[in-house]
Amino acid sequence: MIPWHRLFGITLTDFFTDTAYTVDLEKDLSLKQQLLDIVIIEKGKGKPPSEFPDGLEDIGPHNLMTYKSHQQSMDAWALEELMGHYVNYRKSIEHEPDRLPPPEDFRLFAVAARYPTKLGSEVIFKKVKDGVYDVRWGVRNIRIIVLSRISKEKKNGIWHLFSAVPETVASGVTGYQWKSPASSVINELFKAYKIEGIIAMPYTLEDYQRDYVRQYIDRLSPEEILEKVSAEKLMKELSRDELLNLIKKKFAEADREEIIHLLEKLKSEDL
Repeated sequence: MIPWHRLFGITLTDFFTDTAYTVDLEKDLSLKQQLLDIVIIEKGKGKPPSEFPDGLEDIGPHNLMTYKSHQQSMDAWALEELMGHYVNYRKSIEHEPDRLPPPEDFRLFAVAARYPTKLGSEVIFKKVKDGVYDVRWGVRNIRIIVLSRISKEKKNGIWHLFSAVPETVASGVTGYQWKSPASSVINELFKAYKIEGIIAMPYTLEDYQRDYVRQYIDRLSPEEILEKVSAEKLMKELSRDELLNLIKKKFAEADREEIIHLLEKLKSEDL
């Protein structure tokens, strides 16, 4: 069975790395095991992400999320379960004696790879922006995020990865900036899509590795490139023209003393 929920959760964990939020996966909310897919909690330390993907702009102290991959349906029962998890979770939080945390501290999110057509015919979807909708469920609002309909902006790269639309997935692979080593997650994601039958991916793991090298090197100074990236790796991952353009760009950013130092180092190492 493909671990879609785990891959989705790990990727969200990466997105919120070094921010004021932490991510819990498959949180147990009762003595009889009932797992909530994802909880994003504001811890008060650190800072928010520099930019949120569409649908998460109004994130709060406690954010409960249910997720459905392209092989699952986001239906009314999924929203009922989310509401049940919200009730249990809210009661489980330590707060003032005999008082629950205020309802405004909580946000509910239902994330689906594909548009929930049946659910959309049963309740009113209020469109917020492309791929983002609000649904009134009882006295609460649930934010619906449809990954296959999210706009193609770079900030939405994390959503594109799980859209199950080949071209959009490729956009996510190039657009999402990982904060932690990502090759194993990307590898699992590509294998999962292949197993599930989405095999016409226009983007391969080798493409990802090559683009990752480009992006990684682009963030380094000339000195750091020499220290951290071997000449052999540069030659392997980048074409001659790409390598020349990189050298021109990096040396244009360096001052005269840096250039002399780097040339002397290159000569001494006989590179």
